[in-house]
Amino acid sequence: MSQGNYSVLFLCTGNSARSIMAEAILNRESAGRFTAYSAGSHAKGIVHPYALDLLSKLNYPTRDLRSKGWDEFAGAKAPALDFVFTVCDSAVAEVCPVWPGQPMTAHWGIPDPAVVQGTEAEHRLAFADAYRMLSNRIGIFVSLPIASLDRLSLQKRLSDIGRTKD
Repeated sequence: MSQGNYSVLFLCTGNSARSIMAEAILNRESAGRFTAYSAGSHAKGIVHPYALDLLSKLNYPTRDLRSKGWDEFAGAKAPALDFVFTVCDSAVAEVCPVWPGQPMTAHWGIPDPAVVQGTEAEHRLAFADAYRMLSNRIGIFVSLPIASLDRLSLQKRLSDIGRTKD
């Protein structure tokens, strides 16, 4: 595992909301210690407008956010990954590519705000809840003393983050 600047890939099925928000949060909150990416097993090709709107209102840069397939990160020209996190329940059950370098992995399931039924206010609340959960988990993650943890201890901590009560 690299020292200092770690690469993290957030995976979801559609790469339109949760994984996109996680990418934006980690890139801003990590103060340069991490470079975050996101991808989907069946990327929708567009970022959900509510995700973009929420991130914009919270002053995150959104211009470069895009929905993309995970195959972008499985090839020889892909960045070396230190961590891969699934953030939706359907992606955790899928067969993932073999990631070069054997990054640490964990499942941090978050309910899908894009499938919520109801009013616009209920939809936006679901996105805000997903953002809050991701922000909490990423806050715990960036505070880990990664360099001083052995691989087994780090794996346990990463898995525990996914079970954080939101």
